[in-house]
Amino acid sequence: MQREPSTAAVAVERDYSRKWLVMSAVAMGIFLATIDGSIVSVALPTLVIDLRTEFAIVQWVVLAYLLTLTTLLPVVGRLADMYGRKQLYLPGFVVFTIGSLLCGLSPTVGWLIGARVLQGVGAALILALGLAIVTDAFPPGERGRALGVAGTIVSIGIVAGPTLGGIIIENLSWHWIFFVNVPIGFLGVYLTLRHVPLARPPGNQRFDLAGAATLCLALLGILLSLTTAQQSGFTDRIAIMQFVFGVFFLVAFIVIQRRHPQPIIDLELFRNPVFSVNLATGFLVFIGQGSAILIPFYLEEVLGYNVQQVGLLLVVLPLAMGIVAPISGTLSDRMGSRPITVAGLAVIALGYAVMATLGTETTAVGFMWRYALIGVGIGLFNSPNNSATMGTAPPNRLGVASALMSLTRSMGQTMGLALLGALWAAVIFRDAGGILAGGATTAPPAYQAAALRVVMLAVAGTDVLALALALVAWRGERGQPVLPRAELEQETIQIGH
Repeated sequence: MQREPSTAAVAVERDYSRKWLVMSAVAMGIFLATIDGSIVSVALPTLVIDLRTEFAIVQWVVLAYLLTLTTLLPVVGRLADMYGRKQLYLPGFVVFTIGSLLCGLSPTVGWLIGARVLQGVGAALILALGLAIVTDAFPPGERGRALGVAGTIVSIGIVAGPTLGGIIIENLSWHWIFFVNVPIGFLGVYLTLRHVPLARPPGNQRFDLAGAATLCLALLGILLSLTTAQQSGFTDRIAIMQFVFGVFFLVAFIVIQRRHPQPIIDLELFRNPVFSVNLATGFLVFIGQGSAILIPFYLEEVLGYNVQQVGLLLVVLPLAMGIVAPISGTLSDRMGSRPITVAGLAVIALGYAVMATLGTETTAVGFMWRYALIGVGIGLFNSPNNSATMGTAPPNRLGVASALMSLTRSMGQTMGLALLGALWAAVIFRDAGGILAGGATTAPPAYQAAALRVVMLAVAGTDVLALALALVAWRGERGQPVLPRAELEQETIQIGH
């Protein structure tokens, strides 16, 4: 069945005078999500002790959030294209703030995991739409710069998280790492109400309920299989059944999307090679970032730093990323995105390769320059990659495009966390001669360091694959004309479906 044709083309002159005020509202959402993620990462070793649990269970504090976020992102994007972005972005702040409050009040690890699910719902509403709102607010020639600024805000959140988290945990308790989100959430609500424009998309749109249901079940099945396999092995029958369940619904989702006149995800977007390659390389990079969950354990258990010191050491990656991101965004506006993203991928791969030389005697300076190198690479890569991806999407599909970019990030991180965490534990148990009663975190420092080196080499290989993909795309793009959309201040909006 063919999609319904667009009914009209209307030239719309955008009002860009309030672009930085809109950015302030989006910045609060980005900051809220990033500071929460980085604070939770540095708190994981403390949660293992205070909640009397182990690594395999405490991972669900992160996984529950990522599973919820990943499952809902595409649906939120489509709903926003139908009903308006502000109408969903604003409730996202409210839900996330309530979830943060409940996380801080959690008496057990089970309660904490449940509250993190609620946080994930709010985060999906925020993160699915932030890039779409920024893309609408800025003229095409400034989008690389704007998304570079957004990258800097990501860095500020990640920098503030470990530092603030270390100080809070050292002097108060882990409960307070979630309470800090509450005033930020209130400020985000105010800025969104005040500055984000209320736009109403064309009517007569239908929501693809069957597509939404099959997509959610597909993502849930695949991601659950990875997390189950991490704890029970990749040959575990339940993990295999979950994976088959997910693949079945993924196939069903694709069939439904090809036939539905107004799908959740317009598969025609993937016909654009820039869009497809950028999503693929982003996904591969974010798989590697799943290894970040292991770094606090290395710094505490192997090198012997306290929580506050760990927070300060973790600052170097986002700090380097924050310095580089706006520069790379501006350069991509002038030179094109592909050369900058290729350079970024090369630096990321190199960074993880040198991280594979970490050991039990590594100094603080030795750790910092290695970790900072990864931040430089990510700063080079992210802003141009995001700008080019959003620049290929038609205006009436910006919500879906923004959600797909967030989906590649969260799904990559979830897969990376599960796969790399399983690899790390497997190497430790192999070297220890069997499964340890207290979990992998009770292994001797030398075993933990050796396992981390294996993980870093695996991540470097993943990033080399992303680099090869980007180089092939760059070769194919040379000599092709620049899309007019990236050059014009006035856009023609196809009022669709």
